[in-house]
Amino acid sequence: MLFKVRQGENLHIVLWLLKDLCWVMDLRWAGLTLVAPTVAVALWIAWGLRHDRSDLIHAIAVVLWIAANSTWMIGEFFFADGSRPLAVAFFVAGLLLLGWHYLQAALRARGRI
Repeated sequence: MLFKVRQGENLHIVLWLLKDLCWVMDLRWAGLTLVAPTVAVALWIAWGLRHDRSDLIHAIAVVLWIAANSTWMIGEFFFADGSRPLAVAFFVAGLLLLGWHYLQAALRARGRI
């Protein structure tokens, strides 16, 4: 299973780079088209890592990151850059998730959980 997840991670990088290239080149419809497969592969990776809590938390943070990145791109393309607050919410959610994870890990290491 880990090998399949690794292949998914490699595919995800390609999709993400293509999406961001479309963004920077102002290829609106191509960039928009790449959002769905990029998010789908990120979700598939998270599902594949569900048996390891730490890997799952990090994979969910990546899903939130790509959601934020895609929201920002769509906002710039179609909504006069008006989607930044929603993109910020996705970024903050990812950071809070990771912060919660590392706080719990630190407390666990000290024997407090």
